[in-house]
Amino acid sequence: MATVAGKSNGEIDRSSTMKMLLLGATGLVGKNVLAQALAHSAITGVVAPTRRPLPPHPKLINPVSDHLKSLLGVTQGVDGVVCALGTTIGKAGSKEAFREVDYVLPLAFARSAREYGVETFVLVSASVASASSGMFYPRIKGEIERDIEQVGFRSLTIVRPSLIGGERDEPRFREGIALRLMSVFAPVLPKKFQVNPAPAIAAVILDAVMTAEPGLHFLYSESLV
Repeated sequence: MATVAGKSNGEIDRSSTMKMLLLGATGLVGKNVLAQALAHSAITGVVAPTRRPLPPHPKLINPVSDHLKSLLGVTQGVDGVVCALGTTIGKAGSKEAFREVDYVLPLAFARSAREYGVETFVLVSASVASASSGMFYPRIKGEIERDIEQVGFRSLTIVRPSLIGGERDEPRFREGIALRLMSVFAPVLPKKFQVNPAPAIAAVILDAVMTAEPGLHFLYSESLV
């Protein structure tokens, strides 16, 4: 197993190598993280469990199953985890199915990873996340943030993008309209309301998992443009 060596001040030596687990590799952010990770010389391997096969790559380990929860054992032997799992209620088909993807699976993999000694976790959440929200989507996002904080990672980074820009395999109509409007008004919008390009988000995520700074860190949309 590749290891990430720690410095005396708690920071991570960027010259070290690592093997990472990527959840959500077929999504917009996940596929950008995957491409950048596979191209990074310091990453020796990427474990990416998916429901459909990914294009092969010498550094890619791609367990495939319709039931991702059956693949929890893949957390063994990795140095850090990136969770970019996410869906919409429309695509999932119900609130229960949405919760399975955005809450149940991320928490299950987080707990499994921690049991195997993984100390670094990066979670892709949303700018509207709030466990106390009366709305379903923000509440689920807030609940997964809250509960992963309790898992006990040495380094936990929560990324909260605004609208995400990039080419999706399955376009989202309402999101597409919002993206076009935000692009038009970008020159006058505050940074926190601007579109966050998926490659920029991926670069920040990759830096977070490799740097693995101790503690809890939030990365907001302003830093993802």
